[in-house]
Amino acid sequence: MEILLQELYKTDIHLDKFHFRKVYLEDSSYQINGISQSGKSKLAKNYLLGLKKNSYLYIDCSDIRIDIKELNNTLARFCNLNKIDTLVLDNYKKEIKIVNVSQLIICCETHLDIDYLNTVQLYPLDYEEFLAYEHKYDSNALNHFFQLGGFPSMHKVHSDERTIYIQKTLKYALDEMEFDILVLCAKMMAQKLSPYSIYERLKQTRKVSKDKLYKSYENLYAKNYIHLLEKNNHPKATKKIYLCDISLKSALSLDKHFGRLFENMVYLELLKSGIDCFYDDGIDFYIPDQDEVILCKPFADERTLFKKMEAIEAFIFSYGIKKVTAITMNREGSVSHPFSKVEMLPFDIWAIGD
Repeated sequence: MEILLQELYKTDIHLDKFHFRKVYLEDSSYQINGISQSGKSKLAKNYLLGLKKNSYLYIDCSDIRIDIKELNNTLARFCNLNKIDTLVLDNYKKEIKIVNVSQLIICCETHLDIDYLNTVQLYPLDYEEFLAYEHKYDSNALNHFFQLGGFPSMHKVHSDERTIYIQKTLKYALDEMEFDILVLCAKMMAQKLSPYSIYERLKQTRKVSKDKLYKSYENLYAKNYIHLLEKNNHPKATKKIYLCDISLKSALSLDKHFGRLFENMVYLELLKSGIDCFYDDGIDFYIPDQDEVILCKPFADERTLFKKMEAIEAFIFSYGIKKVTAITMNREGSVSHPFSKVEMLPFDIWAIGD
């Protein structure tokens, strides 16, 4: 193991052009949490490239040459001997012992209960981050976002290989049960779906342990491959389910429903902005802190939005809603309403404007 560590220590880190994210690292210790292909490794490597070469050690813990028992017996001594200030443990496994260094950076999918590590939650690209990968910002950018989604690596994958690339990535990152659940979630994107409903559906085609399924479901949620949205004032009601990235819909399912795909995209922008929201009957997203309702209406016009306002007027009055924003594909405008400010905003303007 000493020989491998020496090899890793001497190896130069290579990184293709790095596009800066909305999160960044300083001289503290961190855990970078995020799903596979969200950009954890690149974020850590880009930080290391700003340090002196002999001051850091980068270890990819998924390297099959690593014997964890031997690593645990060797790593602390190696870091001390070579005066390692910054240690990066990428694809970290809980069996690996934490060693005492000035700066520790751990990359893994799920959150670790280590008090002195600052947490950086890394999601796939939001729309504004995605634009940094585009050669120019024009009317085609949003359509390109729909095609590629938020995985940074997709910009280097040919169009005819993208579906299989995503499938292989997910199969490598998830166990069989987790993958099967995710496939079903892709079909039910932006709809109410309970773990029991998933169990009832899957048991029709295969032998399923309810306990194992529930555990796999919780794992998918903990690792942020799926997101759950609670109903307003009804925490025990069935939650709506959203995928970690819109590209998973077409990669895992033949079902076509642009409205749900659009809603999932809007939800992810709210999530990445740290905005707490809920759904309700006839309401896509209710944001209590802002007294605002978000409606996902990709092809709405003033007439259809006015009819929608009539349908949700009781909710608007009851909760003192000051603003209703209908997110569209390209339509911009406003509707007169006695209780609230009502406007239509194209997705790209809304997503970048905040």
